[in-house]
Amino acid sequence: MRAFNAVSPRSATQIPEPPIAKFLFADTRMAWVWLIVRLYVGYEWLTAGFEKMTGYSLFGQAQKGGAWVFSGHDGAAITGFATGAIKLSSGAHPAVQDWYASFLQNVVIPNAALFAYLVTFGEVLVGLGLIFGILTGIASFFGVTMNLNYLLAGTVSTNPILGFLALFLILAWRIAGYYGGDRYILPLLGTPWTGSLATEKGKARLATAKPASTTV
Repeated sequence: MRAFNAVSPRSATQIPEPPIAKFLFADTRMAWVWLIVRLYVGYEWLTAGFEKMTGYSLFGQAQKGGAWVFSGHDGAAITGFATGAIKLSSGAHPAVQDWYASFLQNVVIPNAALFAYLVTFGEVLVGLGLIFGILTGIASFFGVTMNLNYLLAGTVSTNPILGFLALFLILAWRIAGYYGGDRYILPLLGTPWTGSLATEKGKARLATAKPASTTV
């Protein structure tokens, strides 16, 4: 315990953020770059969710397997997906880990209809959030979560690329939605550690305002 106390800092220490990180992830001059990334990732998620919701692509082409939801056999598609992933958990070097196969077998398949709706509307909401720049950091986080689950299920496709880009969108959450709804939403919401930025600005103005002169 004494050794631990000796190592522990006596006061909080903040390591300053490198200038390059500030420029990439917190400078509005880079917002246009994240706009391009955001639109690409958002489009990919929106099209994937739309196909699961309707059974058709955005261009009207019928998709193999049909819709995942509102189809009368909700959960059938995700059951087939999970079953296929479970088969990949065998062998000397399985593509799917045993613990994730158990999760699919014992949690996902018994609740396939629920997960079909969660995945479908999750993809649509993530896509819309990124395209319109609304709560970009949160939308990117849930996008990465879905990318990770697809990868754990043995599905590569575009998931590594989308997950990689979404991680950078999370880092750039302050400016990634600057050309979008976050430009107006974030100043109102603020952050859990600062509170509403609009309120803080109001308090600052009141604190610096000169008191009105009075006459007797």
